Amino acid sequence: MFGLKVKKEKSTVKALKICFTGHRPKGLPWGYDETKESCILFKNVMFSIIEKAIMSGYTYFITGMALGIDMICAEIVLELKKKYKNVMLECAIPCLNQEKKWPLSEQERYKNILKKADVVHYVSKAEYTDTCMNDRNIYMVKACDVVIAVWNGKPSGTGNTVKMARNAGKKVRVVDPYNPQ
Repeated sequence: MFGLKVKKEKSTVKALKICFTGHRPKGLPWGYDETKESCILFKNVMFSIIEKAIMSGYTYFITGMALGIDMICAEIVLELKKKYKNVMLECAIPCLNQEKKWPLSEQERYKNILKKADVVHYVSKAEYTDTCMNDRNIYMVKACDVVIAVWNGKPSGTGNTVKMARNAGKKVRVVDPYNPQ
């Protein structure tokens, strides 16, 4: 099937799935500087949240691979895969070449995550369109059991995804990037 790269055989047991949604760097207190104390604190909180989810039986994680929260959460899942061998990471890519206008360092980070992911799924086989990001979000919400949203409560694409998930009856865990808990 086009756009689906699976590196591990699928189990016959249905995995409990979580997807991540969240702000791009411009909407985060640390921006692009992940060495800031606020980002380090945030990553520690997210590590704990994701590890608790794993210990509660959630073993399949989906990220949309946008700059910011998506890639941070993907890297945390990859770190936790070293300890929990049954954990899987799916990268839901909205379109071909989504990363082509990003800074080179972020393109390298993106490619590194894709190499380590268990599943890479291209939601669209076309280049960027006005709807591809929303189509990716629809795919992720339909595919998951729980949404972890890093959201400041303001209108945004993340806010739209939270609303979509709630309307679909999905569990939603909101983490405020300005006050992560």
